[in-house]
Amino acid sequence: MAEKQMMQKPAAKNEERIVRILSKDIEGGMKVYPGLTKIKGVSWAISNATCQILGIPKTKKIGELTDVDIKKISEFIKNPKVPNFILNRRKDLETGEDKHLIGVDLELKNEFDIKRLKKIKSYRGLRHTLGLPMRGQRTRSHFRKNRRRGSGIQKKTVKTEMKKEK
Repeated sequence: MAEKQMMQKPAAKNEERIVRILSKDIEGGMKVYPGLTKIKGVSWAISNATCQILGIPKTKKIGELTDVDIKKISEFIKNPKVPNFILNRRKDLETGEDKHLIGVDLELKNEFDIKRLKKIKSYRGLRHTLGLPMRGQRTRSHFRKNRRRGSGIQKKTVKTEMKKEK
């Protein structure tokens, strides 16, 4: 029994803590590279760029980061200095500039875009309204998850079986 206790390695204090970056809680045991992707609006490309530009090793645990490192990461993600093709909002309709949105801002912009498409009654807006796919997928056998019953599909009931027996 003493051998089992010796073989088990005690968890480091830093790995147990939860780090809050841009209003998202990330487990301290995760590595920086995949951990940053837990933040809404941060892709693998932005996470990779953050690690490379700030000089933070990708394999370092998030729990091991200092407060200064966390502050650097959050500032960089808010205003990333990366090529435009990595950003998630290029040529914004209102301002025409390239932006990178994160968290609630990204969700709100997405909602407003869908409302605008519905308002101008574009094809994509109509498909959103009907709850159908927008990008040309087949609808014969999929996209029925929110439907009550498909047409032509009936389940046998007890009453119909009793009528057949008589």
